[in-house]
Amino acid sequence: MSNIAITILSDLGPGNPSLAALKAMLMNHCKGIVPVDITNRISEYNLENSAYVLQSAYRHFPAGSVHIVAADIFGGSNPRLLAVQKDGHYFIAPDNGVLPLAFGETMENTRLFFEFFKPYSFKDWGLQCATLAQNILNGELLPVMRFEFEKGIAPNLRREFPDGIDCGIRHIDRYGNVVLDINKVQFEQLIGTKPFRIRVPKADEIIVVSNNYNDVPEGNSLCKFNDAGYLEIALNHAPMAALLGISQDNLRTIRYRTVKIFF
Repeated sequence: MSNIAITILSDLGPGNPSLAALKAMLMNHCKGIVPVDITNRISEYNLENSAYVLQSAYRHFPAGSVHIVAADIFGGSNPRLLAVQKDGHYFIAPDNGVLPLAFGETMENTRLFFEFFKPYSFKDWGLQCATLAQNILNGELLPVMRFEFEKGIAPNLRREFPDGIDCGIRHIDRYGNVVLDINKVQFEQLIGTKPFRIRVPKADEIIVVSNNYNDVPEGNSLCKFNDAGYLEIALNHAPMAALLGISQDNLRTIRYRTVKIFF
């Protein structure tokens, strides 16, 4: 068990006492394991960004690890706590749509662990989460239960047109690089070797996929596939997001902003 990790991804913010309480509950139940933060800087209730970061990060941890998503934890009329298995990893998350956003239909086993009824508190959620993590590490999972996710998958912002594709924005990193809702496999299926162009205000058109940021001069625009396999538009040593008038903090309020790839 020494190589297994318990990770936390949350919208609680660093320094939040609730985050410390969750870690303490996990350490009390899962002896010998110290939780690892993926990030606690997800903007409030931002499930799309939570899903992207989770999808990008979990595979770097050892198989058998337990990944806890503590974002918008009481979303839904009767909040529920789920356990999901995928690629030898385990995921604990609320039934608020974040897991379908991250993994679509590729989740192998989905289990309903606990349903909360009012009154409930963060401490109640944390204790159930710690108990579930302990059960997973001890190989004591509940039987698989089939059920409908309460909120399902958020609308797919990617739209195909005769002259191109509108791509939603999944993530903006600290450098202002903008990650689009299209991965390398989808890009190759839809565009392949056809010429394409991406227009960005106050920047040169992007017409090729680069390998590195420094493939273009400083301040010039480019696109590349990032480590998670998603298409990213960027400026070399400058924030692309600023040209689009967006940031990770305000992305949720303008969630239907798209970037079009013409071909």
